[in-house]
Amino acid sequence: MHDKSSEGLTRAIGVRKLAASAVNLTIGAGIFAMPAVVAGHLGAAAVLAYFLCGLLLALVLLCFVEVGSRVTTSGGVYEYVGMAFGPYAGFLTNMLFAGFALSADAAVANILVDNIAIFYPAAKSTGLRFSIMLMVFGLIATLNVRGISQGLRLVEFITLAKVVPLLLLVGIGAFYMSPENLRWEGMPTSKSLGESALILFFAFGGGAEATLNSTGEIKNPAYTIPRGILWGALSVFVIYVLVQIVSQGVLGAALATEREAPLAAVASKFLGGYGTILMVVAAIISCFGLISGDILASSRLPYAAARDGLLPSLLAKIHPTFKTPYWAVIFYAGCGLVLAISGGFRQLAILASAAILLVYVGVILATLKLQKTHSTNSFKIPGGPVVPMLALLVTGWFLTSLTRSEVVGTAIFLAFFSGVYWIFRSLKQ
Repeated sequence: MHDKSSEGLTRAIGVRKLAASAVNLTIGAGIFAMPAVVAGHLGAAAVLAYFLCGLLLALVLLCFVEVGSRVTTSGGVYEYVGMAFGPYAGFLTNMLFAGFALSADAAVANILVDNIAIFYPAAKSTGLRFSIMLMVFGLIATLNVRGISQGLRLVEFITLAKVVPLLLLVGIGAFYMSPENLRWEGMPTSKSLGESALILFFAFGGGAEATLNSTGEIKNPAYTIPRGILWGALSVFVIYVLVQIVSQGVLGAALATEREAPLAAVASKFLGGYGTILMVVAAIISCFGLISGDILASSRLPYAAARDGLLPSLLAKIHPTFKTPYWAVIFYAGCGLVLAISGGFRQLAILASAAILLVYVGVILATLKLQKTHSTNSFKIPGGPVVPMLALLVTGWFLTSLTRSEVVGTAIFLAFFSGVYWIFRSLKQ
């Protein structure tokens, strides 16, 4: 078991809090638009794509759960891959995940402001847009600096606030469904089903597993991680499937045409204008929640690299009172803010698909290697290497869908951070 006991962080994350974090980091802005996108590909059979995507993501998540239960320190993928293949591989994986997460935070921050502008058009102005983003990132960073417990309480509250409107949509909308809207016109082709599952995979991947970046603050990881991650992932899957079925049942073929705000269109069917308002508010809450959850978890990525001398040592400092990596939190939140207000996330977006897939490949290979080492106090995937091998096939298949620009952009990104690694490595010696 890998244990850097000198971290000095507070272990405050139990099963419930980890599950809530997994739900929060997965349910973002995507769910408010995705039902229409998938329905456009598959019609009433769209729910099949959720089951296929859920199965594929489950294979990957099981790898995260097994290797995560073996590693007790903060850093998530950085620690997993580094433990198996050395600090260079771990550092590059760290940067890939951080780049993916930061671009998502910045994009979601812009979606948040766009939704606020529906109620208050002045939010579209450059000055007010900047002020709103500064307030969002500043508030979240402050809460996370002042203690892991405060950050977790915010995550739990926001998770409840974002899930309740979706459950209301499902519960009330079920009474407005028409059976004919759910009738399949036939089985979808394997090509259309695969394309839809791929869209969902990229839209909803990177959520639950990001919670493991803060493993150094998880109580009894071998017990908490399997239960928290799997309960969180199962909850998200059930919510997504129910939202898709109800949306299809209420709107029918019209669902595919409501690309901008399908859930608002569904809610307006039985709540009128109030339904639209409810879904817009829910989208704002979801965006805020995703950013808050990611800053809590992924700020531990630069902290872990700095702790090992691969980034400036300032980022590894632990607050003497609050027991948080406060400079890493401030730095990470600051990077998200800069990307959000500058539009820099658009350049990073081209790396997103490749980044998360390469992170998955690294963790899967780490799982296979670490399975060969003895561990008496960790979760073990039934079947040994079977699940990791299947997960590797899945991610390999998805990698073939990358465009030339994504491959070239990722290669440049990795080359740049390889240089950063060797510079800090030489300074450390």
